[in-house]
Amino acid sequence: MTRDDVRAYYQGFGDREWTRLATAEGSVEFAVNTHAIAAYLPPGARVLDIGGGPGRYSLWLAERGHRVVLADLSPELLASARDKVAASAAGALVEEIVESDACDLGRWPDGSFDTALSLGPFYHLPAPADRDRAAAELARVLRPAGLAFVALMPRYAFLRRTLALPDERPRLARPDFVARVLDDGVFINDLPGRFTDGYGLRPEEVAPFFARHGFIMLALLASQGIAAGLEDALAELPGSNPAAYQATLEVVVRTADDPSILGLSSHLLYVGRKAR
Repeated sequence: MTRDDVRAYYQGFGDREWTRLATAEGSVEFAVNTHAIAAYLPPGARVLDIGGGPGRYSLWLAERGHRVVLADLSPELLASARDKVAASAAGALVEEIVESDACDLGRWPDGSFDTALSLGPFYHLPAPADRDRAAAELARVLRPAGLAFVALMPRYAFLRRTLALPDERPRLARPDFVARVLDDGVFINDLPGRFTDGYGLRPEEVAPFFARHGFIMLALLASQGIAAGLEDALAELPGSNPAAYQATLEVVVRTADDPSILGLSSHLLYVGRKAR
C-alpha cells in the first residue's frame, strides 16, 4: 500500500473514523488507551498526535490542558478535524493541524515534543524499512525521557477479522494467504475499498523493536482487553446494569497488560519512554 493508497482508503470515511471510538468496540479501545495515556502523561505536555485523523485523541488531550499538534496523511480527515477543533472550547490548545507522514517528521526539529501518539501509522507499514524510519522519527522529535504511545496490531487480528467477514472468509482456505500473515505479518486484501497491506506483529517482538530505536518499554496493553470479541455484550450493560458495566470496564482496563491476552486483541498499545 503506497501513501496514496492509505489516503484513498480513508478518504471516504468522513465522520466514521470519529464515531468509531464511540461504537461498542471502539469505546473499549478508547477507554483502555486514554486510561494509559492519562496515567503516564505529565501535566501541560506538548504532544504530537501523528496519524490522529479527525482529532478524537487530540481534543481529548486538549480538554485536559495539553498542547497538541495534529498530523495525518488524509486531507479529508484533517478537514473533519478542523471542524471539530473549531467547535471545541479546548480548540485553542490544538496548535497546528497539518498533513504529514509518520516516516518523515522533518517539519519538526529534534526534541520538539514531550509526548507523541502514533495510534494508526505503524500497522499501515508492512515494509520493515518504513517501520524503522517511523520509529526513528518518533524518537528524534521527542525530548529526552519523552513518552511514545503507539498502536500496533497482532498477527492473529488479521485472521480474526477475515473470519468475521463472510465475503473475506474464502481466503482462509488459501495457504499462501495464511502463511503470509502468520510468517511475515503481512495482510493483503484483494477486495476493493477494504483494509489492506496491513502489518501485524508478535507481542514478544514489540519491546526489542522499539529498544533498537532508543525506547524503554513501560507497558504493552491489549486495547480490547478481555472484552475482545465481546464488545457488543459489554455495550448492552449500561442500560440494564450500569454498576456491572462500570465494574467490568474497570477489570478490562486493570488486566489489559496480561500477556495471555495480548495476541488476541484487535489492537495493542505500546507505551515507551525515550532513553535519556
